[in-house]
Amino acid sequence: MLESLSVGTLNNLSLTVPSGQVLCISGPSGSGKSRLLRAVADLEPHGGRVSLGDTAQFDVAAHTWRSRVVMVPADSQWWFDDVGGHFSGDSASRLPSALGFPPGVMGWSVSRLSSGERQRLALWRALAVQPEALLLDEPTANLDNDSTEVIETWLLDEIRRRQIAVLWVAHDPAQIHRVADAHYRILGTRLERDHGSD
Repeated sequence: MLESLSVGTLNNLSLTVPSGQVLCISGPSGSGKSRLLRAVADLEPHGGRVSLGDTAQFDVAAHTWRSRVVMVPADSQWWFDDVGGHFSGDSASRLPSALGFPPGVMGWSVSRLSSGERQRLALWRALAVQPEALLLDEPTANLDNDSTEVIETWLLDEIRRRQIAVLWVAHDPAQIHRVADAHYRILGTRLERDHGSD
């Protein structure tokens, strides 16, 4: 839940994201979409209050918050040389077939991955930590149309099954129509619900 959140040029935003639902956010380039997600992830200074259930963001350590509220940026970050170094436990062996990788992908060098492959793996890396909320910044921007729809279907199934609350930044009206339970546009300094695409 966001209460009177302010970050960058955005001011006094209040929003509730129900568990198991996707709220899409769109707006012009530079309007503050990514900064909003970063504020919710506790990666950007902001005013107002962000909470997850009864837990306020400022009441827990940042690393604890980020393990419960996980952000997948448009350009995912990789810090080990090999793919498998980014996955723990059995998440490597449980890689979903929808992602389209062969069994040996965990042994691949990150440097050989395309931007689309990195993004698909970043989505699984985020889901593997069992988040309660997910912040997606144009998660399919580097995918072709067929791959995009496969990933959307898989993601929505995971979101519904696990009851994850999701903020999803998107620019494609067709995607918003397919995935959003509600759609909000950034207009100047505020968020306004777009009932036409719900």
